Amino acid sequence: MQAKRKSYLTPEEYLALERQAATKSEYFNGEVYAMSGATRVHNIIATNVTAAFVTQLKGRRCEVYASDMRVKVQPTGLYTYPDVVIVCGEVQLEDQRQDTLLNPTVLIEVLSPSTDDYDRGTKFAHYRTLESVSDYLVVAQAEPLVEHYQRQPDNRWLLTTYATLDAVVTVPSLGCDLSLAEIYDKVDWSEAEGRPRRLRRVKEEAGAYNSPR
Repeated sequence: MQAKRKSYLTPEEYLALERQAATKSEYFNGEVYAMSGATRVHNIIATNVTAAFVTQLKGRRCEVYASDMRVKVQPTGLYTYPDVVIVCGEVQLEDQRQDTLLNPTVLIEVLSPSTDDYDRGTKFAHYRTLESVSDYLVVAQAEPLVEHYQRQPDNRWLLTTYATLDAVVTVPSLGCDLSLAEIYDKVDWSEAEGRPRRLRRVKEEAGAYNSPR
């Protein structure tokens, strides 16, 4: 993402402009950042994840949103658009426009080369400040790879990494299971962006890699 304008805006000014804009932008600390468009593979993965959760959560008090649902991280002031958002229980919105969610339960981001470090670092640091968030999933698009961060009772985060198509991501807070075969259905790896095995190598070097089967 790149800064869209140099002048500082209030949150109210940002929302007024954002609601009229043809493209999406993030907002933090007075600055607006343009969001780049998603690739075909990115869209396939995000749609697969959304569809899988919609099917499993049918009839329950949970709602699944695609990337057009804006999320406000109240403790830090970040406004952003996760690739997939799930909220369970009472939905809290910022105002009567009902386009800005305050209490997401599960957040999912699909990585791309331009957002890799941001999604796994700074953005996750913002997300961790939301008490409502129980799980954060980071999904690679260059290879079968999902990093699942789960909030623990002592407020630490447990990381489990899945790196084979026969692996299944279990999200206990939702009572859902998501197979990597579902996530990557119809993905042509020759079209995927990114550096294959980069994330897996990072975790192996850090001694934190674990691939449940």
